[in-house]
Amino acid sequence: MNKIKLMQALQQFYIEDIGERDLTSDILFQDNSRGEITFVAKADGIFCGKAVIETGYKLMDETAEINICKQDGQEIKKGGILAVVQGDIASLLKGERVILNLVQRMSGIATNAHKASEIVKGTGIKICDTRKTTPGLRMLEKYAVTCGGGFNHRMSLSDSVMIKDNHISFAGSIAKAVHKVKEKIGHTVKVEVETETEEQVLEAVAAGADIIMFDNRKPEEIRELISLVPDGIITEASGGISFDNLAEYRNTGVHFISLGCLTHSVQALDISVKVLAK
Repeated sequence: MNKIKLMQALQQFYIEDIGERDLTSDILFQDNSRGEITFVAKADGIFCGKAVIETGYKLMDETAEINICKQDGQEIKKGGILAVVQGDIASLLKGERVILNLVQRMSGIATNAHKASEIVKGTGIKICDTRKTTPGLRMLEKYAVTCGGGFNHRMSLSDSVMIKDNHISFAGSIAKAVHKVKEKIGHTVKVEVETETEEQVLEAVAAGADIIMFDNRKPEEIRELISLVPDGIITEASGGISFDNLAEYRNTGVHFISLGCLTHSVQALDISVKVLAK
């Protein structure tokens, strides 16, 4: 994860959340007194957010002492201690909500990615995310996917060419679209084409696509279509796949399954920040 981008993002999140000042904490704790808070898991899952806790609290209080008890990607159990932070009380309280919101969401995504990866374990299929991320949080959400054992699809539109149905409609055909982009891009950029029919798969193969996506196809349809794809071309299944039916795609033979549900409808993992009695 890019630490400079993380710091910039956290600064913006603090500006949004704190506003001009934290009326409550600044009035109650004016003497620079120090305290300790503890991050405690309230559910089982996969932890993600170490850098958020470390960077977030150092931004609020350079003297903060941070002890991370779990590393990103590690399993956590309900009741387990994730991190302990000592520092200026007002600063601890000001940073709490922003940091906790991010850690809960990232841990929820990591847990999702781990769950999906376990479903296809042993098949050789890799689970990957999509661009269905929260605006402003893509870097964090996609990092969380990797902590759960998943892989990243495009981080942005500039990463690779992905010719989707609307591109094809405007361009006139798959062949026209592929040929046009291949005239302009460098040799290190891959071209992916979204397909739904046998005709489209054959056209994408003939046009020189590097990756063929089977979009919104049932498992039995993918097993038929994939036989048309030569070795050396990467295949991906996407669209209409969720935790409810993911297991049905285990034996389709694709290299990747991309899941928007890893990020767009994730349930945050339940974590609390407490002042524990000594």
